[in-house]
Amino acid sequence: MALTDARIPAGCDTVAKLFRHTAAARGERVALMHKDYGVWQATTWRGYAEQARHTGLGLAALGLRPREVAAILAETIPEWLFTDMGIMGTGAVSVGLYPTSSREQVEYIVNDSGARFLFVEDEEQLDKVLERRERMPRLERVVVYDTTGLKRFSDPLVMSYDELLALGRAEAERAPGAWDALVDATRPEDRAILVYTSGTTGPPKGAVLSHANLVFAIDRWGEMAPTHDGDDTLAFLPLCHMAERMMTAMRPLAYGGVVHFAESPETVLENLREVSPTVFFAVPRIWEKLHSLVTMTLQDATPLQRALYGRASAVAHAVADRRMAGKPVPFGLRALYALAELAILRNTKRLLGLSRARLIGSGAAPISQDIMRWYVALGIPIFEIYGQTECSGIATFYRPEEFALGTVGKPLSGTEVRLSAEQEIVIRGPHVFQGYLNKPERTAEAIRDGWLHTGDVGAFTPEGRLKIVDRKSDIIITSGGKNITPSEIENKLKFSPYVTDAIVIGDRRNYLTALVMIDQENVTKYAQTNRIPFTDYASLTRAPAIKDLVWAEVEKVNKQLANVERIRKVHLLDILLTAEDEEMTPTLKLRRKFVNEKYKKEIEAMYGG
Repeated sequence: MALTDARIPAGCDTVAKLFRHTAAARGERVALMHKDYGVWQATTWRGYAEQARHTGLGLAALGLRPREVAAILAETIPEWLFTDMGIMGTGAVSVGLYPTSSREQVEYIVNDSGARFLFVEDEEQLDKVLERRERMPRLERVVVYDTTGLKRFSDPLVMSYDELLALGRAEAERAPGAWDALVDATRPEDRAILVYTSGTTGPPKGAVLSHANLVFAIDRWGEMAPTHDGDDTLAFLPLCHMAERMMTAMRPLAYGGVVHFAESPETVLENLREVSPTVFFAVPRIWEKLHSLVTMTLQDATPLQRALYGRASAVAHAVADRRMAGKPVPFGLRALYALAELAILRNTKRLLGLSRARLIGSGAAPISQDIMRWYVALGIPIFEIYGQTECSGIATFYRPEEFALGTVGKPLSGTEVRLSAEQEIVIRGPHVFQGYLNKPERTAEAIRDGWLHTGDVGAFTPEGRLKIVDRKSDIIITSGGKNITPSEIENKLKFSPYVTDAIVIGDRRNYLTALVMIDQENVTKYAQTNRIPFTDYASLTRAPAIKDLVWAEVEKVNKQLANVERIRKVHLLDILLTAEDEEMTPTLKLRRKFVNEKYKKEIEAMYGG
């Protein structure tokens, strides 16, 4: 199928106008796929637009006005998109909440954003709101998507999504031109969405993004990575996260494709194999998990199978190394690679659900170069996307023909990226946000002289490609005055199938230590295979044999590091953390400062305290 390289059509200067144009142009083509009782169900662009229109008109009938705020608290489901586009279509502002949000976080964001309306997925999410309703005085109506378990429930604050849609349909019949009038009234400079960034050092901040910000970012997607109209992608990250919002909600508005919704966060790997997407974006944790899947599968393979994989992997790495270095691949090596692809590599990609993949992205955190190299050798180069919520999710990208391991590419056209005197990455362009809601001081810190200060330390290669060194606030300065970038060491540790996450400690110390979270599934399997007794997760982390296992993995990493970078001691976290825990971000990253404070006693013990 031909590449879709069209830019934003004339007159589509807001997300609402672009959505209306695209839905009308694509009509009966499939836009979304979701599972209902185990069967994939399709939603066409026409159906998508109808749901959004009725949602928006229903809200308008209830009193939602342009520039007011409505919020969404739900997993990654089609209704999230219907509501998002419906809110923006009325000229109002859409704000998403992470489905793992606590009651306190829901209260804070609803109040800080001034949301009058809140959409929740089900009874569980509704309970969070009802328990705090007295503390959210501006909240006028809560709309529930899934009313299972609520059939006998009645509350003047609450209505079902079906009731809202019925209200919207009635409004559409009463005033046929009402929706188009609302969409036509949206302006590029208007606020479109609020995205709350994770509050690692304080309350979350609401980043204000305009229609102009988002339309510019959507337009530049075609420059970054041309996509097919028939491309399939899998959506599973929270839609309130800027990366998933851009991939799932925004990108298709200009370039089409079909979005498949994972059934749940627990079934992502299964759904990945089922859909076998051509375009797929994930956070590093997913790429690490997939690599771990292959590593652990090999442990159950026969000696002959392991030997064949080892040989195929060696050939693949030899080819990848030459290609990344810009060197020609000799005929004999090409022939061996073709054989390896036919016998081993193809089946490995099928196991991962990436047999059709042609455009694979990683973002939200630095990814291990060892992991990247492994995927490149497999024939699946992962393209790192660099950006922040504050610049609509994108700033640099490398095109397929410009792949360079360890870099995040060159700035997009219309985007300026440079380094400050302190080597901090600063960005200027039409996609830089309007500021933080209700926080003028934080806005002034972030945007200085028109430049967005990212907080990331970087460097440029001679070819003009950007390299991310680390977060400015995370760089470790040892007692000996040596600068250490912890994320590089942590990513090497996470290459192990037995390590899910790690945080390197050592600022103002005379050696480095690490807090490590083990991979429950793989370490449990190791313990069972080797008859290591344990009763629960905590006892598993305390087992001497498991400590030895993890230390052996640390030592493998230490051999790759300079003496000053080596880990001297390790503490295994004895709590299995999930995105619902305060220590973790919704995109499955440990919060460094929070963890350092919470496990202060354990850290001091590693330093003899």
